[in-house]
Amino acid sequence: MAEPARQLQLDAERLASYLERELPGFHGPLELEKFSGGQSNPTFRLRAASGEYVLRSKPPGTLLTSAHAVDREFAVLQALAGSDVPVARALHLCLDESVIGSVFYLMEFLDGRIVWDPALPGWQPGDRAALYGEQIAVLARLHRVDVDRVGLAEFGPR
Repeated sequence: MAEPARQLQLDAERLASYLERELPGFHGPLELEKFSGGQSNPTFRLRAASGEYVLRSKPPGTLLTSAHAVDREFAVLQALAGSDVPVARALHLCLDESVIGSVFYLMEFLDGRIVWDPALPGWQPGDRAALYGEQIAVLARLHRVDVDRVGLAEFGPR
């Protein structure tokens, strides 16, 4: 049984120093803000002199081998870049757990609306229909992706 995950604490100066060495165009200083919701992978908004980014990481601690596979998320984002499916640009994958205490990746920050409740309380019927229609259209584009062409043909359960 896996041990309970500890809270991930990021050292902004250490992370900025690492990113300045490893990510072309990155310049600190760096401000960090943890997203309050979401799933089980800690997610942070990073504000730096060079722009805004999103960091997704495995939670720290002992985990099942296949759990929290942010490296696989990164691979999918990279594969879908340039396709008809809208994805944030994947910028950097760090497999060195010594940097922040776990594996992580960085992607571009895209400003938008986060919808936590799929029932869309308070939304007008036309606005709900537009959002659901766009979700369906994106899912249809995702299903049209040629997995051989984008390099995901072998991308199944491990």
